[in-house]
Amino acid sequence: MAMVNTSSNSSTSASTTTSNTSGTATSAPAVTVVELKRYSLVPPKWQETVRVAGMSECREVALSLAHAFAADDYAQYLVNTEDPEDEKTAVVGSGGGSRGAVPSGTIMTPEDKWKLHVDIMTYAVAMHCLNGLVTTIGPEYDSVALWLPPGRDLDSWWVLFRSGAWRLYYQLSAEGRKRYFDEVVPLLHDTKSAVLGERDHDAWYLVYLGTKPSSQGRGYAGKLLRDVIQRADAENRPMYLESSSLANNSYYQKFGFEIKRDIFLKRGRNPVRLSIMVREPNASGMTPTNTRKDVVTAPSTTTTSNQLIGSRVKFPTVSSHHHHGFAHGHYHVGLGVGGKKLM
Repeated sequence: MAMVNTSSNSSTSASTTTSNTSGTATSAPAVTVVELKRYSLVPPKWQETVRVAGMSECREVALSLAHAFAADDYAQYLVNTEDPEDEKTAVVGSGGGSRGAVPSGTIMTPEDKWKLHVDIMTYAVAMHCLNGLVTTIGPEYDSVALWLPPGRDLDSWWVLFRSGAWRLYYQLSAEGRKRYFDEVVPLLHDTKSAVLGERDHDAWYLVYLGTKPSSQGRGYAGKLLRDVIQRADAENRPMYLESSSLANNSYYQKFGFEIKRDIFLKRGRNPVRLSIMVREPNASGMTPTNTRKDVVTAPSTTTTSNQLIGSRVKFPTVSSHHHHGFAHGHYHVGLGVGGKKLM
């Protein structure tokens, strides 16, 4: 099979002049060379149109988010969990890696941490594909948003096992489990309930919004936001998110989000600030401000809760007292900080 693989639509014409034996000049027929435009299988509308991603695209979407949040404070808070004293004596290498348990006293290598980070994103994307909403834009999943629509939840056993998220408990280090299940999840649950009150289950919840570094500055994140803002306004519903970046706060304020309070995660070497933001229906954008109504910190002592709600994903979680079983009940478990955005 012959294939033409050229890069432009230009065409050229050529003619030659020859002499016959009688000395009379004759012109040969003109030859036209046509160069065909290269055809791409990537749908052209993907460049500028928001679309819904499905389960078959889970890995590609997750990798995009993983790159978007590779340097994010919250993402690192769950992965960089070694105690400074442990680092002096612990064995380096053979950590949790991809979908493997983290032995006590083992420091994960950078490769292990990256694999765990990708797995966390993969679980989050899979769960939202199953019973939330995943939207993306760009030919290579350049920008991605994970949403939890009103009335939806991710806390069924089917979602938990189908997404593979049940593995997370065993992949996190001992300190990672304490941060995640004992600190992050209860704090985010209580905060969301306090801020939204009776509207807790009636709001659009922005769980993740990230753009790959190589695709930032093209307006992709704004298009993903506006797509659901239009739906929320039409339904007269509020929108809720948590942001871990002051720059992101200013960005969201331009879309009508307001800072309600700040909370802090304090088990790490440096506290991680999360700003709670809400957008009321049909709210207009405003001048960015750093003012907030309240400041809340995580409890100084760790506790185990039966009602765990986090910013990212809801799923039944392992009881901290039963390493080989899951606690009964429904839980919202955050796989990341909602509403974070890297443009």
